[in-house]
Amino acid sequence: MATGWAGDGAVQQQIDDSIEDAIKRARAQLPSGPSLSHCEECGESIPEPRRLALPGVRLCVACQEERDQDQGATSLYNRRGSKDSQLR
Repeated sequence: MATGWAGDGAVQQQIDDSIEDAIKRARAQLPSGPSLSHCEECGESIPEPRRLALPGVRLCVACQEERDQDQGATSLYNRRGSKDSQLR
């Protein structure tokens, strides 16, 4: 298979790197430490079952859902770009 300037396994390496980056980003966002009793965004109380299920929780369900939607809209990118865009 002709790969041009790319070495053998370069495509798979790019896929593996993208997956590793996504895993690191997700792990960095996991809460840690003691859970808060009240949401740090709105001040509403965080239910005890949520605090027990997810150690280190800092937001109520409504604020967490809003944050997840905001992050989902901005985190979809390909930092390496496509081969086609690199040839232009």
